Amino acid sequence: MTNVNNEFVEDGTIEDTEVNQCSSCGGNTIYDPVSRGLKCPFCGTEVEIEASRENTTEHDYLDALDQADHSWSNEKRVFKCDNCGAETLLDNDRVADFCTFCGSSHIAVTEHDAGIKPALVLPFQISKEQAVDKFKHWISKRYLAPSRLKKDYELQKISGAYIPYWTFDSDTKSSYTVKIGTYYYVTVTRTVHRDGKAEQVTEQVRKIRWRTQHGRYNEFFDDVLVKASRNVASGLIDKVEPFQLGGLLDYKTEYLSGFLAERYSIPLKEGWYTARGLIDQKIRNGILRKETGDEVRIVKVDTTYEGITFKHILLPLWISSFTFNNSVYRFLVNGQTGKVSGKAPISIWKVMFIVLLTAVVFGIVYIFQDIM
Repeated sequence: MTNVNNEFVEDGTIEDTEVNQCSSCGGNTIYDPVSRGLKCPFCGTEVEIEASRENTTEHDYLDALDQADHSWSNEKRVFKCDNCGAETLLDNDRVADFCTFCGSSHIAVTEHDAGIKPALVLPFQISKEQAVDKFKHWISKRYLAPSRLKKDYELQKISGAYIPYWTFDSDTKSSYTVKIGTYYYVTVTRTVHRDGKAEQVTEQVRKIRWRTQHGRYNEFFDDVLVKASRNVASGLIDKVEPFQLGGLLDYKTEYLSGFLAERYSIPLKEGWYTARGLIDQKIRNGILRKETGDEVRIVKVDTTYEGITFKHILLPLWISSFTFNNSVYRFLVNGQTGKVSGKAPISIWKVMFIVLLTAVVFGIVYIFQDIM
């Protein structure tokens, strides 16, 4: 049973949230990545979620820009928890959160919120226990870390969160100008001094002959992925990619139950600018592959983007950190594939040893070559 609360905040704002209650005991059910359904943590009752992939419609980018402001409200919202009766603030950047007092999971009813509703969600497939195991395996492979890291680190709370992304499609037509270089060789004579005597030597010197080439390059780009969150470090999140987008399903609040879910903080227009930068780089790479020559240099590319469409999707991440020597190190685990990305301390002694060992090896090789 899904319970919907309508609570009025003192400033007149309405906050709607959903709670997925267990039909057996009334507890708050949560999404289980193992069974891919809802599960009651109190009595173990499981409820199947009817997975579907019908919402495949791409939204027109220009039409969306012409509509009202799509930024999320900057106000905190208040909801009253049906489980314990406490009133709790729901942060402006959260779609799903937990009651501060009893931990009950609440999901904002996004149909009533300003902004673009997620079309698809990639449900968690890695459980919390599996994510912790993936992290332990990852940290055991930090060979440059201090030796006592593996037994002295303190793992902090690990949280599952759905991170917002934009995907963009666009047909592109580009005209370009390139310089194509062809190598040729000339014989050059020069004077060298050996044992106090001048000698004439000849050698082949490489030159390059350039010509200008004009051309056209057309390519359709499908599902260019752009992170719509400012809250997760790009350097870490890039390293847990890629996500397998073939697993996307229609957005249902049941998938968010028991997890955090962030609203997009990077608006649609800014997201497209980022996607366009990625597309432009792929176009340049395509042009370089198309043109043949010993060297190819791009002079100019003019691109038109047609039929730009987008989707708003949510992708799963396990987010946590660990402490070591009073320092905090963050890490992420891909909630679909289990790939781990994070920062870890480095032992300066191990680094110095490797540098010294490398220098010794090169020294031995140099002496051996000199003897031979």
